[in-house]
Amino acid sequence: MQVKSYKAGSCGQIDFDDSPFGGKVLYRTLKDAVVMHQANQRQGTVKTKGRSEVAGTNKKPYRQKHTGRARAGDRKSPIWRGGGTVFGPKPRDYSYHMPAKARRVALRSALAGKLQDDEVVIADLGEFTSPSAKSARKVLQDLGSPRRACIVIEKPDVNLWKSFRNFPRVNVRTADELCAYDVVNGGLIIAERAALEKLAQRVGVKQGGQA
Repeated sequence: MQVKSYKAGSCGQIDFDDSPFGGKVLYRTLKDAVVMHQANQRQGTVKTKGRSEVAGTNKKPYRQKHTGRARAGDRKSPIWRGGGTVFGPKPRDYSYHMPAKARRVALRSALAGKLQDDEVVIADLGEFTSPSAKSARKVLQDLGSPRRACIVIEKPDVNLWKSFRNFPRVNVRTADELCAYDVVNGGLIIAERAALEKLAQRVGVKQGGQA
């Protein structure tokens, strides 16, 4: 298929074999992977105090009977102002993991969807010998200044990462660490050809149609 390309400030079209990505989007598996990623990002540090934890006296506020009021044991009761919380949230771990095969299928589906929507650019980003936001801004401007973008590179590049890190909603990922959430939430996928080939080996459909 024809995919957008970018090199040295000029945009065009380039042939790309998208068969390793299957061409089919499994929406349920993709959604499950995105929800899993979001759950794993939760800190789970929210905390409320129960009646045994709030400050206050344990003294009975008034006698049990013959006052005309409801019975009360202490002022830390949940029905009193300043009392404890009933069944409030406690610190917990929200993280969980899908099977590796399901995560691989989700990433493949996400990439297939981006290819179908023409939101993948095969880019030759050149060599960043030092951090340069000016060079990074030019790349984004040449590609139409996308509101969101995900730069996918073959291997870690500190200078390139530092060049793009201050642009809002622009992320840099290597082919090895890219996940389905990065693709779905990334907007325009700007990828090196070597990175896409590495992704094809990582998530590509094997012979016989197996994942």
